[in-house]
Amino acid sequence: MKKIILAQPRGFCAGVKRAIDIVEKAIKKFGPPVYVRHEIVHNKHVVDRLSKMGAIFVDEVSQIPKNSHVIFSAHGVSSKVELDSQKRSLSVVDATCPLVKKVHLEAIKYAGNGHKVILVGHKGHPEVEGTSGRVSEGLIVIETEEQAKKLSLKYASEKLAYVTQTTLSVDDTKDIIKVLKDRFPSIKGPDTKDICYATQNRQKAVRKLAKLSDIVLVLGNENSSNSIRLAEISSLTGVPSYRISNVDEVDYEWIKDCNIIGITAGASTPEVLVDELIIYLKSKCGEASIEIMEGEEEKVEFKIPEKVAM
Repeated sequence: MKKIILAQPRGFCAGVKRAIDIVEKAIKKFGPPVYVRHEIVHNKHVVDRLSKMGAIFVDEVSQIPKNSHVIFSAHGVSSKVELDSQKRSLSVVDATCPLVKKVHLEAIKYAGNGHKVILVGHKGHPEVEGTSGRVSEGLIVIETEEQAKKLSLKYASEKLAYVTQTTLSVDDTKDIIKVLKDRFPSIKGPDTKDICYATQNRQKAVRKLAKLSDIVLVLGNENSSNSIRLAEISSLTGVPSYRISNVDEVDYEWIKDCNIIGITAGASTPEVLVDELIIYLKSKCGEASIEIMEGEEEKVEFKIPEKVAM
């Protein structure tokens, strides 16, 4: 009989729960449609469900009719997006994760104190765009150790500081920060404290899960940074690891000869997708025992904005 091990923790974090809750409460309070700038979180299942409830997802606030209700996604937005929303007389509810907001404030503080700010993160990611757009002088975005090594030494004569995207690999980020500190000893920054607790907990759990499993399946969308990191971390242990958006992407060839199947889910992945995957595995493999791995218990909750509180 095969065994299925579920990572703990997995799936929704407090910031994602809060963001989704904000959209649901806004629709109930204001009535549809309620506009959301960008995907509220990076998960198609969640976006599709909220769309059916009356949420309309847009790329830019210029697509939203004046005097409408708009929600900013959990990834945060730039100062320009806030200003553009004011110009269109939009009623804003900010669903930015409080941990992302903390990074915004740190970047603003460092820049205000005369530091040139480096942002360790992935170019093009909504969180990075939002954080970059909080500092009028602009940030230097670096993604890899190699980029950190090649960063111009002209900055050695300047006051330097760094902040990080919240959903990165803890190990990769530590390596990049070490390079920056070696090259620029006076640089200011928070080590890896800006990588959110949920990201760190899920990365720790997937390492443990990989040691116990013959294969690891990571549920999470292809644009979910934290889900991609989970699959990468698991793969680095030598265990076959696959990121899948949903059960339809599973290839039976992956699992047919595996006795222990590990499952985890990114921070924006709903538990219903885990349930569907378990049902599929049981249908293909016959009876299977289910074991929930011991892990960090997350008790963090973030307050809902008063504007949508019921």
